[in-house]
Amino acid sequence: MEFSIKTGSTEKQHHNCVIVGVYESHKLSDSAKTIDELSSGYLSNILKRGDMDGKAEKTLMLHDVPGTHSDRVLLVGLGKQEDFTEKQFVKAVRASVKAVSASGTNEAVTYLVELPVKKLSLRRKVSLLAEVALDATYRFNAIKRKKEAAEDDAKNSIKRLTIHIADTAHVAEAEAGLGDGKALAAGVSLTKDLGNLPPNVCTPTYLAEQALELGKAYGLKVEVLERAAIEKLGMGSFLGVTKGSEEPPKLIVMQHLKGRQDQKPVVLVGKGITFDTGGISLKPGAEMDEMKYDMCGAASVLGTFKTIAEMDLPLNVVGIIPTCENMPDGRATRPGDVLTSMSGLTIEVLNTDAEGRLILCDALTYAERFEPSAVVDIATLTGACVIALGHHATGLFSNNDDLAKELLQAGESALDRAWHMPLWDDYQPQLDSNFADMGNIGGRAAGSITAACFLSRFAKKYDWAHLDIAGTAWKSGKEKGGTGRPVPLLTEFLVSRSGQARN
Repeated sequence: MEFSIKTGSTEKQHHNCVIVGVYESHKLSDSAKTIDELSSGYLSNILKRGDMDGKAEKTLMLHDVPGTHSDRVLLVGLGKQEDFTEKQFVKAVRASVKAVSASGTNEAVTYLVELPVKKLSLRRKVSLLAEVALDATYRFNAIKRKKEAAEDDAKNSIKRLTIHIADTAHVAEAEAGLGDGKALAAGVSLTKDLGNLPPNVCTPTYLAEQALELGKAYGLKVEVLERAAIEKLGMGSFLGVTKGSEEPPKLIVMQHLKGRQDQKPVVLVGKGITFDTGGISLKPGAEMDEMKYDMCGAASVLGTFKTIAEMDLPLNVVGIIPTCENMPDGRATRPGDVLTSMSGLTIEVLNTDAEGRLILCDALTYAERFEPSAVVDIATLTGACVIALGHHATGLFSNNDDLAKELLQAGESALDRAWHMPLWDDYQPQLDSNFADMGNIGGRAAGSITAACFLSRFAKKYDWAHLDIAGTAWKSGKEKGGTGRPVPLLTEFLVSRSGQARN
């Protein structure tokens, strides 16, 4: 989709569609009032007849409105004016873009950024509009037949969206917001694409290739460590997970070095299990196809790197992605086996389906060499987190309350929320083992917490946070697909760390 910023009297210009808002109680927004005056009260008459009530996300497409030079006028419900917040703004944008796309028109001008939204700058509104518009029109057609892909693209018919702003003095601010939104949408789309690809395409090797391509495109430093190098590092826990698979494991290391030379980096660690059968502790067959999404932590790191590279963010950021499959065969790790991690700590494998923590723990130890200012790991780690928080909030665990607060605030600002979960020492004994330094599971009770406790044992030398995205990284059912989360949260966190204000 192409975007442009325009000012001036666009009601005198021809457009395929003009998008304006209507509040509940039949109250027109300022831009809608202008059209109403041009049309001698046409919109007011529509509202009086009850065809549009202004409730949030409701839309009404009007054709050939008198006095205008546009083929269509789309009315978008905004809800109650006193309750019109950032979330309602996002809902209005999404509803409007979907309605225009469904109408068959390929061009529109939107006046929605002129709506007053509490505590929201013009830059932020334009950024949100671009981000949401691109998300609403996202389609995954990479592996469909060309004819079917073309039909899908026809449904997604909007190609150009003009964003109208009232004052020419604010064009630069609007353009900056447009850049923000497009950069974030690019990272979210990449994350979705990688998650949505089938596991016979999106293998560890494929993820490594994507990282190398990002490196070439944006001048990032990228290194891919093969099995021999992983063995030399002593990553016995990581390698234990890979033993049942024919696919070779990869350790991907990416560096975005745009901060000061003496600035300690933020390290992002992404779980990259490209398919998870559960190993010898085999999962039930129902919905096992969704285990292709077990690499969404890795995908979110790649997506975030694309976004911050597009933004040219002045910050040092390192990405570490341990990636492999978890498969059962005669060589696979068994329940009862003991693995030796890179840190030297030994782990009794009590359940091979608790494999994400086994690859992450070695990556967390590897992160020490970068002397990080903070480390954040991102993983579709536990079904227990889905039971605890559902699909709305990401589980957040941390050994540093200030870091946790940064991430929580970033999630609130990005509309990509997390919830701070406990990481008390009381839970640590659940990981006790008679035969090793620890077991890899702590029983059914508090499963997401004991998983975080396990990881915390490998993150004692720096400030660390763990994001459990098992409930937020993808949707099931009819709308099945990757969500792109938590790229917005991570981006907002990194932007804040860089000292660049976007609001």
